[in-house]
Amino acid sequence: MHAIIPPYLLARLASTEAPHLARAAEAARATLALPRVHHEARANLDVSVEGDALVVTGSPAPDRVISDAQHHERLPGVRVRGEDDAATGDVAADEAFDGLGETFDFLWGAFHRASLDGSGGTLAATVHYGDRYDNAFWNGERMVFGDGDGEVFTGFTGSISVIAHELGHGVVEFSGGLEYSGQPGALNESIADVFGALTEQHLHGQTAAEASWLIGAGIFTDAVQGVALRSMSAPGTAYDDDVLGRDPQPSHMRDFVVTTSDNGGVHINSGIPNKAFHLVATALGGHAWERAGRIWYLTATGGSLSHTADFAAFASATAATAAAEYGEDSEEAAAVRTAWDAVGVITSDARS
Repeated sequence: MHAIIPPYLLARLASTEAPHLARAAEAARATLALPRVHHEARANLDVSVEGDALVVTGSPAPDRVISDAQHHERLPGVRVRGEDDAATGDVAADEAFDGLGETFDFLWGAFHRASLDGSGGTLAATVHYGDRYDNAFWNGERMVFGDGDGEVFTGFTGSISVIAHELGHGVVEFSGGLEYSGQPGALNESIADVFGALTEQHLHGQTAAEASWLIGAGIFTDAVQGVALRSMSAPGTAYDDDVLGRDPQPSHMRDFVVTTSDNGGVHINSGIPNKAFHLVATALGGHAWERAGRIWYLTATGGSLSHTADFAAFASATAATAAAEYGEDSEEAAAVRTAWDAVGVITSDARS
């Protein structure tokens, strides 16, 4: 299942005997024990008159449905807000509603993609899942948010990068999918991180140079020594905490982590393609979704990527996309090749 909090992080928290984190440890154990079962377009219309003609133009609009699990582990829960309903006054429900809309706006504004499926499909979410549930996840049909334990993790609906990351898994699924283990799984996680970061940047109008490149900033309480779950600009530096340990993400293939946990390190080794994307985006400058993001999006959704693609296959595919879109000798194609070289996935010798 595609969840924002990696299992190794929850396991560290679940095993702590620190008295001041007793509630958080209990919540982490409960979160790990709970199974996660995988499971018509609207439009904004503008009407104008040109001479004697009535002109109607439109763009897709989100169709959002928010439900409340009321602290049970049953989905979807009780419907509390639809697209045309007023705000509920419940912070989690309204933040989820806004986050789904902001992700929809990014997908359409950046790539002319109408929702996750490309056809304006409903965006559904459930809030208040479980009792102090320490995660947020995409289950194949909806976003599901826990409230966090309050000692280590706050609620997850306040982070647009978390929301867009999980919905990014939906885009990958609707585009053919990537096997959720080993390098294909790490690519799956990395592409979702790209969507998370770009949605936040699109929302705030940030350039690549202005962006934080953090995933999950704000979901830790002040008790944690860390700024986010992951850093795309500097993998391995997002947190360094007495209880949670140190961020284990590598940024280069020489430090690739071989492990059977975390589905073969999908949340760990995603730092390598994350760093490659950050290098491309900052080399090209401007708004990262316009060129770097477009290359990654077209590669991930074009239909030619194998569901078992490893880092090298994805690197070659992004290089081919950049060359097709901008030219073999373009700045964009060079930036892609240089980035994958810099993280040790495709070396200069291998290209010559």
